[in-house]
Amino acid sequence: MAAPDSEPDDAVLFVGVSLVLGIASRHLLRGTRVPYTIALLVLGVALGSLEFGTKHSLGKLGAGIRIWANINPDLLLAVFLPALLFESSFSMEVHQIKKCMAQMVLLAGPGVILSTFFLGSALKLTFPYNWNWKTSLLLGGLLSATDPVAVVALLKELGASKKLSTVIEGESLMNDGTAIVVYQLFYRMVLGRTFDAGSIIKFLSEVSLGAVALGLAFGIASVLWLGFIFNDAIIEIALTLAVSYIAFFTAQDALEISGVLTVMTLGMFYAAFAKTAFKGDSQQSLHHFWEMVAYIANTLIFILSGVVIADGVLENNFHFERHGASWGFLLLLYVFVQISRILVVAILYPLLRHFGYGLDLKEATILVWSGLRGAVALSLSLSVKRASDAVQSYLKPVDGTMFVFFTGGIVFLTLILNGSTTQFLLHLLGMDRLSATKLRILNYTKYEMLNKALEAFGDLRDDEELGPPADWVTVKKYIKCLNDLDDEPVHPHALSDRNGRMHSMNLRDIRVRLLNGVQAAYWGMLEEGRITQATANILMRSVDEAMDLVPSQALCDWKGLRSNVHFPNYYRFLQMSRLPRRLITYFTVERLESGCYICAAFLRAHRIARRQLHDFLGDSEVARIVIDESNAEGEEARKFLEDVRVTFPQVLRVLKTRQVTYSVLTHLSEYIQNLQKTGLLEEKEMAHLDDALQTDLKKFKRNPPLVKMPRVSDLLNTHPLVGALPALMRDPLLNSTKETVKVHGTILYREGSRPTGIWLVSVGVVKWTSQRLSSRHSLDPIFSHGSTLGLYEVLIGKPYICEMVTDSVVHCFFIEAEKMEQLLQSDPSIEVFLWQESALVVARLMLPMMFEKMATHELRVLITERSTMSIYIKGEEIEIEQNYIGILLEGFLKTKNQTLITPPGLLLPSNADLNLFGLESSAINRIDYCYTAPCYQVEARARILFVELGRAEVEADLQRSASLISQTLELPRTHSKEHSGLLSWPESFRKSRGAHNTASLAEIRDHPASFSARALQLSMYGSMINDMQAGQGERRQWHRHTKSSNSKGHSSSYPRVPSKSSNTQRPLLSVQSEGANMRTAAPPAEAAGRRRQRQRKAIEEDEDNSSDEEEVIIRVDSPSMLTFRQPSADHQLPQPK
Repeated sequence: MAAPDSEPDDAVLFVGVSLVLGIASRHLLRGTRVPYTIALLVLGVALGSLEFGTKHSLGKLGAGIRIWANINPDLLLAVFLPALLFESSFSMEVHQIKKCMAQMVLLAGPGVILSTFFLGSALKLTFPYNWNWKTSLLLGGLLSATDPVAVVALLKELGASKKLSTVIEGESLMNDGTAIVVYQLFYRMVLGRTFDAGSIIKFLSEVSLGAVALGLAFGIASVLWLGFIFNDAIIEIALTLAVSYIAFFTAQDALEISGVLTVMTLGMFYAAFAKTAFKGDSQQSLHHFWEMVAYIANTLIFILSGVVIADGVLENNFHFERHGASWGFLLLLYVFVQISRILVVAILYPLLRHFGYGLDLKEATILVWSGLRGAVALSLSLSVKRASDAVQSYLKPVDGTMFVFFTGGIVFLTLILNGSTTQFLLHLLGMDRLSATKLRILNYTKYEMLNKALEAFGDLRDDEELGPPADWVTVKKYIKCLNDLDDEPVHPHALSDRNGRMHSMNLRDIRVRLLNGVQAAYWGMLEEGRITQATANILMRSVDEAMDLVPSQALCDWKGLRSNVHFPNYYRFLQMSRLPRRLITYFTVERLESGCYICAAFLRAHRIARRQLHDFLGDSEVARIVIDESNAEGEEARKFLEDVRVTFPQVLRVLKTRQVTYSVLTHLSEYIQNLQKTGLLEEKEMAHLDDALQTDLKKFKRNPPLVKMPRVSDLLNTHPLVGALPALMRDPLLNSTKETVKVHGTILYREGSRPTGIWLVSVGVVKWTSQRLSSRHSLDPIFSHGSTLGLYEVLIGKPYICEMVTDSVVHCFFIEAEKMEQLLQSDPSIEVFLWQESALVVARLMLPMMFEKMATHELRVLITERSTMSIYIKGEEIEIEQNYIGILLEGFLKTKNQTLITPPGLLLPSNADLNLFGLESSAINRIDYCYTAPCYQVEARARILFVELGRAEVEADLQRSASLISQTLELPRTHSKEHSGLLSWPESFRKSRGAHNTASLAEIRDHPASFSARALQLSMYGSMINDMQAGQGERRQWHRHTKSSNSKGHSSSYPRVPSKSSNTQRPLLSVQSEGANMRTAAPPAEAAGRRRQRQRKAIEEDEDNSSDEEEVIIRVDSPSMLTFRQPSADHQLPQPK
């Protein structure tokens, strides 16, 4: 009881004295093997003994001791337990929790039940107190709770391995919760409530599972709230403290479920999903705050436990003097507690060894010996004593006294005996020793420290103010940790070549160190704003998973990221669903953004870790092996980024913009804070500027720049096939077009299947394979943006000749075959244009070694200008000259030896050099679509495309075309493949064009092959062509070509393929870049004076455009100039023989 003259503020004096004693114990015992928590318990027993066991009162301090000793046990738990439980569970490693969860559940579930029944049976059968089974099992369940407060405090001081610490700490947290649940069950049974088997199962399920659900609910709600708090460490930390106490109170009092399990679940949820929400100073502040809370709570609760133990014994001293055997039974109970712990671990050992990280005998020994009891069990026994003192017929007051006595004695003995000898046991089992690999690294680090010390001495020895240099010998005397080094440093991997076991140990050690460096780099990138919180969680988890696999395989942290980068299978179901296309595109872009963040962070983190590892260890063989593994790990990430750079360059541009914006704002905030530190800004001035920057940063985090996909109409109008059609025929086609986004590996159509329509590739890369066609001769069997796939098969009405599979994320459009047939019948000129478009794909399929070397626009130039499409009737013979090839698109031919040629077929001259076409002479007989013959006889109406392959002349034409364009546009040419030269032209650059463009476009409108010319323009310049026409204020009209424009293409009598005159002159089409007319030379003085003005103006214009208009993405493929030749009079067409 409290002293009659005590004041409430006396309780504060006890808190202050307890903290001083805790500080003194921690300070004096630092460096010793005695845990300071044990010293606190002894001090508490001493204080209680002085107050309760002597006639001399401690005055005000004694009054405070009596106030705290008579505290309500429920209040004791409610004050200290939530903070300690949350701090302990929040500080655990999530990945290790997941790995060890099965072991923890086994120990905390079946383990507690086994211990409860063993101890209850021992108490009932051996102790002379005539307790019934319910009372015995109540004390057994109470003593089965291994206290997390005591265990965590001990493990932190001993520095046990993370794996073992996670198992013991996690088990103590769960064990405590389940033991309290078991205690509540038997407590209610002792007080008269009856339970059948079903009621017991229902009660245990509701109390335990309900607690987990409540903890998850509080965790989700509070983490969502954290997302709305920006750069306010005080609010963030206060929220974690408040939610832990509110969750405990809601569970324990309002819902009558396990508050311990609720707070434990809450802390683990925070560890899994909210650790990355605290960055920089907030993370350090949170860590220090909870460390301080845990230290204060531990100090108070261990001293108070000692006081309560002393009070429980000395208050009933007369009883224990009369029943001295109770002390002996206390020692017997301690033995039973240890036996029960041994039995639990032994029975569950096969399962414990199988799950998680496993468990060897040494670790099992530590697991048995670390089963400490603490304040939780003591508080529960005080609750029993309070119930026994009340008026009721189930518990006698002496029973409550014995509960407190036995529980306090077990707490004291386990802390004093087990706690003080655990470190000695660790040393005896050799579990506190460093491995030989770590010792070699440690010694090597000392030599590096000595080198750094010499460097620092060299930089600091000469001081401008003090003058004379410092004495190195004296300086070195004070660096005692470096005085015992040998003369010559030994590299830690020097013996790896001679010792295979040491080599493998070194490899494992260096892999772990590199992965630690990678994880540290991820934290740095999170603070810099390079990655999001969700991305950081994924990246951290991949490193943790790779750490587990280090002993058995090479670096494999990319393995854990692969599923988050590539598209999952359910995206294929999204494509087949009836969800809006815009919604599916949104999810696709979101997935691409996440993948780009992950890949870029992965490559950067590994690059940083490799550089640090090389700087530390040099060119050792082990380091080179690990560095090579790291480089190999990044291949898929580099490929993914390259694919996105090819297919969706706007995604990378937006992500880079976000990173740069965040970096600039944080850099400015650091700049003004440094100005305040140096005294150049006053605190109020700094706060004013920093508040403005934080507001901008908050707006940026709330509303970052988003990826704006081009409109569907823009993409279709810039596709060469659709954009080249007149508006009267284009609009109906647009209305029947189906937009879709295909993930990597999706089959567009299979070889041999019935043609259902055509695919227009807008963004992405498609790969082709074929059993009939010689895809093995293809170096790069792909089609990229602007390609039209399946058109040939639709035109000819036969099955697909190859299989098309997406080789990246592909944004494409599907047009049904019926719509194409209607378009085909609309006009003869449209028919010719469609056949020419189909020939682009067929040519690449037939001769990949030749035509894959050409960009799409170069192949279009070849098909448009250097080829002739002719139709032949049955009975005609066709002779193909040198430097020409023929592609049979439809109909049937025969050779002189009566070999039937079916479309598509490749027709070569009789004496053709097969190596010129990428074909070997021995392979020609195995390819059933390639033929060489002096002449070919038409068996049925045939359509043949003749392509002139005068290599020197064609290359000269293409080079001349490129040079003319480069002079006009003054843009750099790309040397990569066609699909890697993607440019995005800002909307602000689109200005009206000069009048000289009108004549050139008029020439194209009058050109017989105007559709092909238009398609060629769109292939190269995208929607820039439409902008140029809009600048002229003219609406392009479609002029149908009459028989005169198609008579040559449909003539049925052509005897031979003509040769081409080399001096043919053709008018040129000049298409100029938007910025070409804007390049005006300014005097040097003006240029220097107006540079910043132009930059500001450009930024303002860009901001205005981005805010007022929707961003339009324009793709420009290989900005080069075009030339179109009019057919000369001497250009002879084939005639029948």
